[in-house]
Amino acid sequence: MSSTNDVRLAVVGLGKMGISHFAIANATTGVDVVAVSDSSKLVTQGFQRFLKVSTYSDYDKLLDAVELDAVMIAVPTRYHFEMAKTALDRGIHVFCEKPLTLSGAESDALGELALEKKLVGQVGYHNRFVATFGEAQRLIASGAIGRVRHVQAEAYGPVVLKPTAETWRSSPEQGGGCLYDYAAHPINLMNWYVGRPTECIGADLTHQYSAGVEDAVYADLRFADGVTGQVSVNWSDDSVRKMTTKLTIWGDGGRISVDRQELQVFANGKADIPEGYNKGWTVRYITDLTPNVGYYLRGEEYSAQVESFRSAIQSGETAPVNDFASAAATDFTMEMIRQRFNEGPQIVDAGVRPQPAKQRGLLAKVLGR
Repeated sequence: MSSTNDVRLAVVGLGKMGISHFAIANATTGVDVVAVSDSSKLVTQGFQRFLKVSTYSDYDKLLDAVELDAVMIAVPTRYHFEMAKTALDRGIHVFCEKPLTLSGAESDALGELALEKKLVGQVGYHNRFVATFGEAQRLIASGAIGRVRHVQAEAYGPVVLKPTAETWRSSPEQGGGCLYDYAAHPINLMNWYVGRPTECIGADLTHQYSAGVEDAVYADLRFADGVTGQVSVNWSDDSVRKMTTKLTIWGDGGRISVDRQELQVFANGKADIPEGYNKGWTVRYITDLTPNVGYYLRGEEYSAQVESFRSAIQSGETAPVNDFASAAATDFTMEMIRQRFNEGPQIVDAGVRPQPAKQRGLLAKVLGR
């Protein structure tokens, strides 16, 4: 039974993620899913037959016909900017699947628009709601490993193990490929821990099975305050059963290694050791760190992000943990990696770095300044 205080929500795009979001939102206290939209008539007919929601094949008609507090957008990435902007312009809160857009500048603009209109803009980077990754961020922010020096972001999975038929995921113009569809997750965690990069000094996007997009992403990054970073992602790795994401962070006071299952912290005593941790190694597990959620599907983190979206709307909080601004940092990083790869290798004399002015020119070009 819905309440007058429930968030009236529509789900737009009923593919794998859209249907997952619908199921979770429909079971979340304080959320009333009142409409859905998809271009597939077969899908909308199924919703009409079995579920008590209004169905639409056209997004604009849905927005005209139904009074909404929020939309969840789960369509191919190339449609995200216009759909999110349209909703924000109408005063509607937006949850959008990752990546937010294919342009750092467009994502920044959406973040600014959401803040200007005091609306919640949230992006589906569910790893920020995995308790081990969240605890790692808390430890880094509190100085538990001192000054951060280096971050390594990795992800491997058996997604593309043979040539496949073309879909939107095999088109870089629509948001497909290993960089935007897979590497976005560990890069987003890297951004959460150390911010936006200032420079990409090397990048390689390699093909193994896919023709139109890359199957692996390797990049070297520099961040503020002398922090360096590396990205190593491959979605054509048959040595793992499912996607494996891992971050390793080195600091003057120790090291953190974290994945979905466990958090390993080494403290050398050069920084304040937080309560619950020891000098030397401390290991904490996902089962010890994860709070309960109201409804479970696929993982607690998927429900937690929907609950966070609802709570932010109801409380007036416009900067949830994975807001548009944080997603823009990830889009900016991926854009920087692709541009660096497209420019090709820089050949310099051994032991001689490119001139600072050249590097400044590259960064200005990336930032559009």
